[in-house]
Amino acid sequence: MPIHDYRCTGCGFEFELLVRGGATPACPSCASGALERRLSLPAPRGSRRELIAGARRAAARQGHFSHYGGAERAKLRK
Repeated sequence: MPIHDYRCTGCGFEFELLVRGGATPACPSCASGALERRLSLPAPRGSRRELIAGARRAAARQGHFSHYGGAERAKLRK
């Protein structure tokens, strides 16, 4: 059973919903059946530690150090 992203064309509400085989979903906000199925982004592969390290390397290349602690910023600036 896949989880799909939807946007209601009536009220503009965006939500995720677990949809069974032939079920027709409805908007949880206004109960409308006029839904637009959105493209869902896949979860990134790899461990959490690898993902965080990769994000920090990308931020360091761009010069963003705001999400690092004081000790980590001092190490990177040396």
